[in-house]
Amino acid sequence: MGRQDEIRVGDAERDAVMLALHDHFAAGRLDRGELDERLDTVLSAKTRGDLRALVRDLPAPTGLAEPEKAVKDDVPWQQGAAVMFGGPGHPMSRHHHHMRRHHHRHGPHFKAFPLMLAVFLVLAFTVGPGAGLLAVLQIALAVWVIRAVVLAVGVRRSRTRA
Repeated sequence: MGRQDEIRVGDAERDAVMLALHDHFAAGRLDRGELDERLDTVLSAKTRGDLRALVRDLPAPTGLAEPEKAVKDDVPWQQGAAVMFGGPGHPMSRHHHHMRRHHHRHGPHFKAFPLMLAVFLVLAFTVGPGAGLLAVLQIALAVWVIRAVVLAVGVRRSRTRA
């Protein structure tokens, strides 16, 4: 624990250890003199090692955070990252792969783009660029909402089939 014990502590860590010491006193593991002596030492503790020495002979919980486990270098994906970014273990990884295989599209992915460009150009030259921009934003919002609803219905159907 060498390097972990050298890390300086703050008031939150001292308070957590003091609370744990009070709990151990209430459980009968410490007498009043030992509690007072350890509480005085907690208040002057500067590092995790100082606090660890005070609770070494007591069972958990001691108020100290569990030592951090070393991360394995040979594991490219940890579970949290996998779930967050859609990697192995993500709930939709199987569905996404299934959908990708059967719904592969060629050509532009966003078919509303030519329509939005045409609307912007027509309105920009007739009414003004501000009106053209607002119209394009409204079209983009409508397309986004429609695509979200279609995707939600598709996911719901695939879950009911499974």
